[in-house]
Amino acid sequence: MARAKRPSGVATPAVAELLRLGVSHSTHSYEHDPAHPSYGLEAAEALGVDPSRVFKTLVVQADGELAFGIVPVPCRLDLKALASALGAKRCEMAPPELAERRTGYVTGGISPLGQRSRLRTVLDASALEHGTIHVSGGRRGFEVELAPADLVHALTAFVSVIARD
Repeated sequence: MARAKRPSGVATPAVAELLRLGVSHSTHSYEHDPAHPSYGLEAAEALGVDPSRVFKTLVVQADGELAFGIVPVPCRLDLKALASALGAKRCEMAPPELAERRTGYVTGGISPLGQRSRLRTVLDASALEHGTIHVSGGRRGFEVELAPADLVHALTAFVSVIARD
């Protein structure tokens, strides 16, 4: 199946998907600092946003199948909770090279939206506590802000408690 072309002037495949779906969103750019130790915390600091509203997209292997776990940047992904939410026996982080190859994005810019092949996705339930959240827009230094319910709908995602401090 041929992939639809991105409309001209659209920043990334993630934004193109949101536009195609008619999802209300806003985009935010900042100058990425390669020396910053955390992509997510860098985004929160640069945009002046509470880090609990900025979510990182992590690629895992759940019983050999790739999937996304999306959690707030100050938290860690609970792999056992994610495995349970996905109905898998075991979850482990995917190697960065595999994550990049399968999503079409680079580490630190992996968006749950607009990837090459749709992966099953679980969004941490804490996202629903906010009117809007930020996720990567598909490149380092580029975030998309949208309502958590819109993200769930766009991704056909599950919502579960998968984050831990």
